[in-house]
Amino acid sequence: MSFFRINNLKKSFYDLQALAGVSFEVKEGEILGLIGPNGSGKTTLFNCVTGMLKVSGGEVFFRSREVTNYKPHSLYKLGVGRTFQLVQLFPEMTVMENMLMAIQESQGSIWTRLFSIGEEENRRKALELLEFLDILHLKDQIAENLSYGQQKLLDLGMVLMSDPELVLLDEPLAGVNPSLANNILKRISELNGRDKTFLIIEHNMEAVMDIASRIVVLDHGEKIAQGRPERIQEDELVLEAYFGG
Repeated sequence: MSFFRINNLKKSFYDLQALAGVSFEVKEGEILGLIGPNGSGKTTLFNCVTGMLKVSGGEVFFRSREVTNYKPHSLYKLGVGRTFQLVQLFPEMTVMENMLMAIQESQGSIWTRLFSIGEEENRRKALELLEFLDILHLKDQIAENLSYGQQKLLDLGMVLMSDPELVLLDEPLAGVNPSLANNILKRISELNGRDKTFLIIEHNMEAVMDIASRIVVLDHGEKIAQGRPERIQEDELVLEAYFGG
């Protein structure tokens, strides 16, 4: 059974073709890196597969079920979580309040939320995740007062509250100092060791080559290479896309 598959995905903005028939598969339990120069279509692809943008052509499958153009909240309920380049937090709420808000969308009916069914369980889960991410000591801090790296960790924690099977991370290390970046990478590796599957966009080439088992490379909306990190580092098309030859 296919876990997550993108087939001939296309996206056009008027006369600009941002994705020109991209196809690849994410295997269950792996970390797949998605790389490419600026403007290559990486974030557009994320936006298409998570329902933020309507695709112009092609299909998306999750566990062999076609989910093309599913709304973000529908994918969320199926087990697909996603972060953005810029963190998506409730800046004036505390860290704990952000974690609890993140779970609301997957909690079923409005009656469940109105009568706080499962609130104690949600708090326990939030505390466990905050401890795992090394930010438990910040649980009562206002989110906008955290460092950017801490906000990235909180953003990841919020995605994990729904226990997604597939996590899409859009530049999780961007703007983060080396110490916190290493912490984020460590947590991703540990989660992957617990059978969590990741698709990661990342410009930190050293980091993505270290953490990913396979790499897909985009350039001008097309897939130009895929394979193990050591192969990608020597691929002539990839080198030309990044360095011009």
